[in-house]
Amino acid sequence: MDDLDEHLLARLRENARAPVAELARALGLSRTTIQSRLARLERSGVIAGYSVRLANAFGATRVHAFIMLTVEPKQAAAVTAALRRMPGVRRLQSVSGPFDLIATVEAADVAEMDAAIDEIGAVKGVERTNSSIVLSTKFDR
Repeated sequence: MDDLDEHLLARLRENARAPVAELARALGLSRTTIQSRLARLERSGVIAGYSVRLANAFGATRVHAFIMLTVEPKQAAAVTAALRRMPGVRRLQSVSGPFDLIATVEAADVAEMDAAIDEIGAVKGVERTNSSIVLSTKFDR
């Protein structure tokens, strides 16, 4: 990975559907160069896929939270498997510090978020949760 790859990835984070010609113009390179770099980044696994980013208007109506979890010893795999099956859990990360895992959760409204937090807390192996509701997003890349 070099600086050009980093710039290309930054452009794709802004708009993964940007045409190759547009990316080439923005980066001052040929279309062929951009295509070959994209192919190399895909083959090497740096780019694992392309996804949908929802409009701010849609996301603004949803409730988002970070739920920090303390997990019983040797239960991380089971807790991870249980949370993977919950559609509202968008991301689960292992972290250092006082908590073992942080789940990023999305819900349609506060009642649904409350139910999701209760469901996570009831998972076998979860000792404790601590939740922070997102009030606003300053930027999202």
